[in-house]
Amino acid sequence: MSETYRTSIEIGAEPDSVFDYFINPALLVRWMGDFARLEATSGGLFAVDINGVLIRGHFVRIERPSLVEIAWGEAGNADMPPGATRVTVRLSATATGTLVELEHSGLAAAEARKHAAGWPHFLNRLGIVAGGGDPGPDPFARARTPPA
Repeated sequence: MSETYRTSIEIGAEPDSVFDYFINPALLVRWMGDFARLEATSGGLFAVDINGVLIRGHFVRIERPSLVEIAWGEAGNADMPPGATRVTVRLSATATGTLVELEHSGLAAAEARKHAAGWPHFLNRLGIVAGGGDPGPDPFARARTPPA
């Protein structure tokens, strides 16, 4: 049985500006990941390395500035192989900026628990950087156990 994780955050920036943080590799890695290769078109490659986790998939739909949908998965993860789950991000204007609503569906229970910790962490970092701040080094990166 698959699970869906949902969360949202309000960011003090216009939707068009926040949107770029999901489709521009140089901006994406400012809040999530160490490396990104993105081909921001429907069917285009979505590849992000997040603290040693190799996220692989493709863009399903891109509707500037309100929607980004990604087929998301992890290389080498049998519970969530590349492209196996779906991340849908909806952006809407508010009086003070942008409401970002994120839904990650198709998750196995163990993956849902991991993503329930990861998404709020990374969206908080997005809120800082898209709002004009510096989120600093990712504490999740420092928490990772180095290879032996």
